Amino acid sequence: MAHVSNGTPAEEEDCFEDAFDRIPATCQMDLHTAIQETQCALNLVLNNKFSEALDLLKPWWRDSMYHALGYSSILVMQATMTFEQRDIQTAMGVIKEALSTCQRFRKRNSMVGALLSKQTNLQEQEMHAELCYAECLLQKATLTFVQDENMISFIKGGMKIRTAHQIYKDCQNVLSASRGADSQSDAFRQFEGGVKLGVGSFNLMLSLLPQRILRLLEFIGFSGNRSFGLSQLREGASSHSLRSILSALTLLFYNTYVSLILGTGEGNLEEAEALLEPYRHKYPKGAIILFYSARISNLRGHFEKAVSRFEECVQSQTEWRQIHHLCYWELMWTHSFRQEWVQAYHYARLLCEESRWSKAIYVYQKAAILSMMTQEEAQKTGENIVELFRQVEGLKQRLAGKSIPTEKFAVRKSRRYKSASPVPLVVPALEMMYVWNGFTIVGKRADCTEALLVTIEKEEEKLRDDAEPSEFHGDDSCLVQMLKGLCLKHLGRLLQAELCFTQVLSSERRIRYDHYLIPFTLYELGLLYKQQGDFAKAATYIENAKTNYKDYSMESRLHFRIHAALKSLKGSPVSTP
Repeated sequence: MAHVSNGTPAEEEDCFEDAFDRIPATCQMDLHTAIQETQCALNLVLNNKFSEALDLLKPWWRDSMYHALGYSSILVMQATMTFEQRDIQTAMGVIKEALSTCQRFRKRNSMVGALLSKQTNLQEQEMHAELCYAECLLQKATLTFVQDENMISFIKGGMKIRTAHQIYKDCQNVLSASRGADSQSDAFRQFEGGVKLGVGSFNLMLSLLPQRILRLLEFIGFSGNRSFGLSQLREGASSHSLRSILSALTLLFYNTYVSLILGTGEGNLEEAEALLEPYRHKYPKGAIILFYSARISNLRGHFEKAVSRFEECVQSQTEWRQIHHLCYWELMWTHSFRQEWVQAYHYARLLCEESRWSKAIYVYQKAAILSMMTQEEAQKTGENIVELFRQVEGLKQRLAGKSIPTEKFAVRKSRRYKSASPVPLVVPALEMMYVWNGFTIVGKRADCTEALLVTIEKEEEKLRDDAEPSEFHGDDSCLVQMLKGLCLKHLGRLLQAELCFTQVLSSERRIRYDHYLIPFTLYELGLLYKQQGDFAKAATYIENAKTNYKDYSMESRLHFRIHAALKSLKGSPVSTP
C-alpha cells in the first residue's frame, strides 16, 4: 500500500505536535498512515478539539483498525463520562463495528497463541490487529458494565476482559521472541508501545486487588505484579509511540487517584509531575493536562493554586461539559478542605443540576455541606436540608447488578432523616471527606488541619454536654473521636491520636449503626504504629481489621487499603525497640 505523506518531514512533525493539519484521505490506508492519522486525532483531543478528532477518524473507521479504535475510544470516553443512555448505545454500536473492522485484519481461524511456534507468519498488520482488537474488547467490557444492571452482563464483561488479557500475554510472547531487523521498524515500536500499555495496565490493576479476589482470578489465569506493571507503563510512557501518552495518563491516574482512594494515599507525585511536564508545554490549554496539573497541586496541599487551575480547566473548553463536572467535584472538595462551605455548596449544586454520574451521592454531598454551614448561610440557599437527605434513597442506582458502595453508605446515613423529628448527622461532610481519603490531602496543610480539628472539637463538646443523648449518640461520639484522631496524627501529635483511636475501639459496644468505624479505626491505628516504627503492632491491628470484621459499610474499599498497607509492611523490620 502506498504511504500518504502530508508534505515535508517538518510539516509532518507539525501534524504530530500541533494536530492542526490532517493527512488527506486516499483510496487505501496503510498501517503507517493509519497510526499517523490516529496520532493526529489524539493530539486534537488533547487540544480540546473533540469534534474535529471524530471528523478526522470518521471517513476510515470502518476500513482501518486504528481509525476504528480511535473513533470508538473517543465515544466510549464520552459515554462513561456522561452516563447518558443514548451515548452508551451509540458507543456500543460503534464498538461492535470496530471489533468487526479489527477482526478482518487478524490472522484467520486462529488465536495469537497458536502462532507463537511459527511467529514469522504473523505479519505487521496482524500483530497490530491483535492489539487493537484487545483494546476494543476492553472498551466493550467497560460499556457492558455501565449499560446493563444484571449479573449476566457482569459475566459477559468479565469474559471479554479475560480474552483481552490472554491476547496481551500472547502479544508479549511475540514481543519477547522477536529479534533482529523487524524490531527496529516503526510499526514494531508502535506494537511494542501497545503491548507495554496493555500488559502494564493489567498487571497494575490486578496487583491492587485484595488477596481473596486475586486468588480466585489466578485460578482462571489472571496474575498481577505491581512493580512489573509500573515498569512496563514507564517504558511505554518514555517511548515515542502512539500510546506513550496513554501509558503516561494511566500512571498519572494511578498516582493521583487510585493510590489515594484504594491505597494508603502514597501516590508518587514527583513521578506524576515529571510525566506531565512535557505535555504541559505541548498542550498548554489542553483540558486533560490542566486537570491533572490542578489535581497534583491539590495533592501537594497547594489549594489556592489548585482552585485557580481547575477554574482554568473549566474555561479551556465548552464542548465536553463532562470535564467541567470532574473539575466541579474537585473544586467542591478543595473548598471543603478549607471549610469554605458556601463555595463548596456552589459546586455541589452544579453537580446535582448537570451531572448524571451519581445523583444519590451529589444530593447527599450537597445536604452534608449545607449541614456544615451556619443557619443563616444555609437559609440563604433556599434549600431544605431534611428534604434533601430524604431524597437520597430514591436516587440510588445499580451497576452490574450491584449497588455502588458509596451510594449505599449515603443512603444508610440519610435514613436518619426519615423520622418525623430527625436527629441531625454530625459533621457529615467531614465523614464523606474521610470516605474519599481526603484527610490525607488536608494533612499536607497544618493550618487547614488545625481548623478542622477546631470544628471537630466543637462537635465533641456538644455531644459531651448533650443532656438527652439520642440512640445515635454512641455512633456520633466514635465518629468524632476517629476524625479527631486523624487530625492529630497529621499534626504530629501521635500519642493524642492513639488515645482517640483506642477510645473508639473501647466504645465498640456503644455503636448501633456505624459498624464500619471499628475496622476503619483498627486500620488507622495500624498505620499510626507503622509511622512510629512498630511494624509488628501495625500488622497485628491491620490484620485484625481484615480478619475479624465483615458486612459493614465500604468493606471492599477498606480491604483494598488493607491490602496496600500490608504490602507496604512486607520487608519492613519486624519491630523496633
